[in-house]
Amino acid sequence: MLNNLPDITFAGKDAKLIESKIIADYESLAGRTLAPGDPVRLFLLSIASIISQQRVLIDYAAKQNLLAFSSNGYLDHLGALLGVTRLPAYPAMTTLRFTLSGPQPGTTIIPLSTRATPDGKLFFATTDAATVPTGETQIDVMAKCIQDGEVGNGYLPGQINRLVDPVPWVQSVVNITESSGGSNVETDDNFRDRIRIAPESFSVAGPSGAYNFWARTAHQDITDVAVISPSPGVVEIYVLLKNGGIPSQEILDVVLETVSDEKIRPLTDQVFALAPTVIEYDLDVTWWLANDRAVEASQISAAANKAVNDWTSWQKSALGRDINPSVLISKMIAAGAKRVDVISPLFTVLAPSEVAIARSVSVTFGGMEDA
Repeated sequence: MLNNLPDITFAGKDAKLIESKIIADYESLAGRTLAPGDPVRLFLLSIASIISQQRVLIDYAAKQNLLAFSSNGYLDHLGALLGVTRLPAYPAMTTLRFTLSGPQPGTTIIPLSTRATPDGKLFFATTDAATVPTGETQIDVMAKCIQDGEVGNGYLPGQINRLVDPVPWVQSVVNITESSGGSNVETDDNFRDRIRIAPESFSVAGPSGAYNFWARTAHQDITDVAVISPSPGVVEIYVLLKNGGIPSQEILDVVLETVSDEKIRPLTDQVFALAPTVIEYDLDVTWWLANDRAVEASQISAAANKAVNDWTSWQKSALGRDINPSVLISKMIAAGAKRVDVISPLFTVLAPSEVAIARSVSVTFGGMEDA
């Protein structure tokens, strides 16, 4: 929506126009023409330079009052008008499995904040105390990285396997899910979008827009949300992460906890936080170049490949976005291709709970053709 708004300028910044106006006004008032090396002309040009810089600052300052252009601290102030604050950095999460040396005659307690590490440098701590019942040998516990941000992401199952805080009878610990969800401070783009939809949260009647807003506040990596009610009183919330990422169960749990707050969820709603269904496709495209643009072949080839990458990224960046090869063709033509043949995929309609992600990408240069 914000992308469709027209550009706006609060103060003209064209240095040449400012210089011409100042010199023309002086010549009109003084009744004489200023030669290129005239000291008065040089003085006026220095004044024009200062005015140009001031115009840039005036335009920038004025635009910081508009949601579409605001950034950094100015955007935080706009958010404060609607009670929306920027989400701080968030730690990565995973599930740790603690295994005992054998069945114990009594309950074994895994204390809160028991730590495990993959390398002795980065640590994950349990978020709750847990108990292994009598006679059992394993318990799964949620854990968060002690350090906020993306640094804790990407540890595959089995890599976090060193127990830092000894616990009686615990023989081993290992992560059973890939660590994910760690995020840096919320970006301007994501924060701006949440501010835009913030008025939806003012309603207490449970509209889809309100669930959309609150789901986005659960984690800064959430870039798209689909809210569906398959039956009365049932609400399904599908979330998509940045770069087409599929949320882990840990992030879904955070979303569900956020939207289930008694001040947000109507008492009659049964809410589920779900990962979207991935619709995979194989991209096979061939393109040709006009003979009269042969000298540009290298640049156009790079631009065509970038167009393909941009399209696959665009395709997976939103829920319910139809697989649309026509958009790819238009991007490649704009990049300089003469003709484009998309063998697959075909146009495919997606449901709001689905996201299209490329399984394989094949781009072939078909050769040169007459214009």
